[in-house]
Amino acid sequence: MNYTYVLLSILIMALVTYLPRMLPLVLFRKTIENQFIKSFLAYVPYAVLGAMTFPGILFSTSPEGGLVGMLAAMVLAYFNRGLLLVAVSSVVVAFITQELLGFIM
Repeated sequence: MNYTYVLLSILIMALVTYLPRMLPLVLFRKTIENQFIKSFLAYVPYAVLGAMTFPGILFSTSPEGGLVGMLAAMVLAYFNRGLLLVAVSSVVVAFITQELLGFIM
């Protein structure tokens, strides 16, 4: 194994990961006054979390189990249940749905 290649790859990956996080802090020192940009940036974490979570929900189990588990989570979240209850309930419902569908088919 070529250790120079591995170390150079790690260095490049570290730079590619670090630069997008560091550059906004260096370039934008003043506080953001524009309300549109502030509201846009406020929703970015939720959008990224949804984009990362949604494929995992559908492809972690059978698509039917994932959809039923997601529906259970949405219903419980709508009625303001706690995060732990929503997460555990959706996993249990997805598991039971997957097992029932496997038993039926």
